[in-house]
Amino acid sequence: MSIAGKAVTVALTGNPNSGKTTLFNRLTGANAPVGNYPRVTLTPHRREIIHRGWTITVVDLPGIYSLTSQTPEERTARDFIHFNAPDIVLNVIDSGNLDRSLFLTTQLIEMGRPRVHALNMMDEARRKGIAVDTGAMASMLGGAVVETVALTGDGFDALLDAIVAAAEAETVATGSQITYDRHLEQTIARVTAVIDELHPGKLDRSQSHWLAIKLLEGDDEVLAREGEHTSLIELIRRERESLARNHGEQVDTMIADARYGFINGMLQEVRTLSQAAGGTDLTRRLDRIILNRFLGLPVFLASLWIMFEATFSLGKYPTDWINAAVKAAGTFLNPVIPPGMLHDVVIDGVIAGIGGTLVFLPNIVILFFFLALFSETGYLARTAFLVDRLMHPFGLHGKAFIPLVMGFDCNVPAIMAARTIESPHSRLIAILVSPFMACSARLPVFVLFAGAFFAEWAGTVVFVMYVISILAAMIAAVMIGRFLKGEGQTAFAMELPPYRLPTLRAVWFHMWERAQSFLQKVGGVILVGSVVIWFLQAFPNQTAETEAFDARITAAQAQDDTPERADLLAQLELQKNQDRLVHSYLGRASQAVTPLFGALGFDWRDTTAILTGFVAKEVVVASYAVLYNQSEEGGKDGLKVALAGAMPPLRAFAFMVFILLYSPCLSTIAVIWREAGSWRWSAFSVAFSFGFAWVLAWLVLLVGGLIT
Repeated sequence: MSIAGKAVTVALTGNPNSGKTTLFNRLTGANAPVGNYPRVTLTPHRREIIHRGWTITVVDLPGIYSLTSQTPEERTARDFIHFNAPDIVLNVIDSGNLDRSLFLTTQLIEMGRPRVHALNMMDEARRKGIAVDTGAMASMLGGAVVETVALTGDGFDALLDAIVAAAEAETVATGSQITYDRHLEQTIARVTAVIDELHPGKLDRSQSHWLAIKLLEGDDEVLAREGEHTSLIELIRRERESLARNHGEQVDTMIADARYGFINGMLQEVRTLSQAAGGTDLTRRLDRIILNRFLGLPVFLASLWIMFEATFSLGKYPTDWINAAVKAAGTFLNPVIPPGMLHDVVIDGVIAGIGGTLVFLPNIVILFFFLALFSETGYLARTAFLVDRLMHPFGLHGKAFIPLVMGFDCNVPAIMAARTIESPHSRLIAILVSPFMACSARLPVFVLFAGAFFAEWAGTVVFVMYVISILAAMIAAVMIGRFLKGEGQTAFAMELPPYRLPTLRAVWFHMWERAQSFLQKVGGVILVGSVVIWFLQAFPNQTAETEAFDARITAAQAQDDTPERADLLAQLELQKNQDRLVHSYLGRASQAVTPLFGALGFDWRDTTAILTGFVAKEVVVASYAVLYNQSEEGGKDGLKVALAGAMPPLRAFAFMVFILLYSPCLSTIAVIWREAGSWRWSAFSVAFSFGFAWVLAWLVLLVGGLIT
């Protein structure tokens, strides 16, 4: 770092659920995803802020418990601190769980980087009766300790001042070093000297010292990285065997004992415990119900049902307002734009496609209001424990539930969140079943069809679709697990955060982020898709069939003006438009694929919607809006009426099931390729999900036909 340049890079690290990313967002004004469960940050986020004339680049690293190589998040955070050598490490500590949080801090001390410590969530610590002597703690940790509350921003000015002070200091105190066994200290010194000889000028003293500790710990990735230095690896082997033989325990245990000894000794000096407030007791009382093996699952399902019922009932009014605005826009522009192709593109393409999709924005916002409440209160983390026992027979464990629940938002981050699963076998299964979760892009389709065919039970029908998505994911996990050979399941360990009253800022952030993402799609892929779909269904605009209809219309126009003549003309125009659709480029392409869905009863319009849904599921609604705009008044109500007259309710339900499961969108296919490490898994996902969806939709028709 340079005083002249007045620029400093700060690596932000800490345990999952320590409020690290909340602090990052509040401190920098960023919109990184947050959640009341572990490892929400999957890749580093970077943001610049200005304070007292300094440009501070804050890099939000994944939440970790340790600087080992057991998970991708730990490797990402560790490698950034080790190789990128940030000027300062901002260590976020959960003040209510110091015994656990400080284990990571001891490893940061070993790395030797300058540090500033944010003693976060002090409001909760005080309610637990915890007080900390920050001055004494700072001297022991070798860096300023600042009490903060990330949710409210308390202590942020002092925290930024501490960062600037550390940047301006000519030297940074290292604090109390971790004291190891005397023989272990001597061994670390010998290994450090060898590392300096093998990497002349490449590593500073602190980096060499830390690398020696990791090698002696037996860190597999570090050992592999230094594998070319056979003399070093042989030295490590001899030293580890000697220490284990002479001390009766493994070196990694000796190192961990030294770290915990440092933590326990320091906490005796700096922490004061008094009679805790009642927050913990409230948490226990609530958990007796929410985590109860008999009551927990019904409570969870009831919560989901309430969420979807509210999505419909509360969303009805703003949906009607948006629908009226869309119709008004079409009415206003209709006479303004001269007749011609531009008029048809705007009215029949853009207004119909975007307007038909935009009306579902309130439903999406309300859905994510409830998901934000689940996340911010701590309930979402508990659902993982709740379903852990249920998921084992399906080849998954509770840790996979968080990625699956994230799939209710978008399958892309859900698949990325599967990185938190240590077992490669379980992680691959979670990646491949995540697309079965009903992402928010499918919600407009469900709302449209539920409102058109099951108006009185719309909320319940959408709830059923989400339940089907969870069950389908479980069944798919069993089927995929039979073809994948791998190790047994790893133990599931995940902390339960305390219940918290969500802040308006946090809930608003979740809702706005989702609304913004939806509006970006409306202005991007849906706009382009609507125009493309309009073009394909509008051309060729003249065929032998349309010419025959034109002749019949001309003949009818020559007749006397009677009510029968008006009815005939209207009927001929409707038949002409329908025939033109059938013989358009879109109609021909869809009809070529339609036989694939013959047993499901889907016509070429349904096939068109299915094909466009491969790009993005929101385009399915836009496709129907453009296609049915030919014979129905644009807008939500007209589209529902048109759909209700085009297919029976049972086939509509089968179509909803098919759309739920049939294929990941293009973005999801791409991220499966990246996370699974091969395009073959992406191809497998598309083929498997399509076949699974077809069979399940066919079973819906078969069983439904027998019942009705």
